[in-house]
Amino acid sequence: MRVLMIGAGGVGDAAAKIAAERTFFDEWVVADYELARADRTVASVQARHPGERRFRAAQVDASDEHAVADLIRLVDATHVFNAVDPRFVMPIYRGALAAGADYLDMAMSLSQRHPDEPYAKVGVKLGDEQFALAAQWEAAGRLALLGIGVEPGLADVFARYAADELFSHIEELGVRDGANLVIRDEQGREVFAPGFSMWTIIEECLNPPVVWERQRAQEADGGWFTLPPFSEPEVFDFPEGIGPVECVHVEHEEVLLMPRWVTADKVTFKYGLGEQMIGILRTLHTLGLDRTDPVPVKGVSVSPRDVVAAVLPDPVTIGPRMEGKTCAGLWVTGTGKDGAPRRTYLYHVSDNADTMRDYDAQCVVWQTAVNPVVALELLASGQWAGQGVLGPEAFPPRPFLDLLAADKPQGYGSPWGMEDR
Repeated sequence: MRVLMIGAGGVGDAAAKIAAERTFFDEWVVADYELARADRTVASVQARHPGERRFRAAQVDASDEHAVADLIRLVDATHVFNAVDPRFVMPIYRGALAAGADYLDMAMSLSQRHPDEPYAKVGVKLGDEQFALAAQWEAAGRLALLGIGVEPGLADVFARYAADELFSHIEELGVRDGANLVIRDEQGREVFAPGFSMWTIIEECLNPPVVWERQRAQEADGGWFTLPPFSEPEVFDFPEGIGPVECVHVEHEEVLLMPRWVTADKVTFKYGLGEQMIGILRTLHTLGLDRTDPVPVKGVSVSPRDVVAAVLPDPVTIGPRMEGKTCAGLWVTGTGKDGAPRRTYLYHVSDNADTMRDYDAQCVVWQTAVNPVVALELLASGQWAGQGVLGPEAFPPRPFLDLLAADKPQGYGSPWGMEDR
């Protein structure tokens, strides 16, 4: 296996450090628009693993599908791992298809609001552009594995596991994510600094969140419908000391993936944003700073959202000033295999102290990065295999969960948990 990873931001940097401990691949090319960022990641890996020669850096414009395809052919990549933000999904996706490589991403192609009823009906859904090319991927005999980060990704694996081994009937698959993370400045004061791309946070949190219900499946939108941002707040009690966090509906890929492969009555995604983040997002929207279309500023065209993202700290740099844990998980309700009512939370917790100590990566990006590396290893071993455009739910969950949790060096030493409530 020869991997071309496009993106050397926080997640890409962490993924390379995780992959360096594994033996399943022959080469790992780190590509970025800024060659210096790719060089930095490769240098970091080699400093941690003297003599490591499987990693090298390259430059690519991820917005140019032809440039992506040319680089895939140049480095003879068998698998393209998309580690940039979702603006660049389609050029990388099309470039991989054109060059004959398999493809993995952690976020799907962007949505577009319904032009008339954005808070009731779906428009272009997350991933629609990718699924529209499914027949071409199948005809080419290649695999596009969508949404294999942590969310989406691990929660989708949990959904398949719950359906296969825990439940005879699922009422709701409810992704519930929360954290007790704090970022401090040099004086120890708590400051605002998002744990991952602010561009992506704005995109998914201010878009109309999507819900899926089986009882609506025969309607024109196939069971998917939208709500206003930050709808239906609920307090969810997260494990391992995180505690109760208020969660709200957010647009996310799991709701678009799970109903395609897992039988349930309802699928939702709620995230513990917190009052501060919600207030900031509302203000950005009110001021028009969430816009992506360029506006003229003193003779220069700039995207307001790009400016917001640029003035905030790079998520890759905030790890030393971060404290706490983040939890990603799936709340499943319904009927157990024994015929009795069941309510189960399947989850994975990442502690910043651990990820900084072991990988020099903050916990949010590390928790996202570990899952595509696990998936690549399963594809390399043949335990996961497929053609066409598939989500994590389309694959057997046990190999993934066992490899993630097994002690090193056999596994990744990152156990997941399960609570019946």
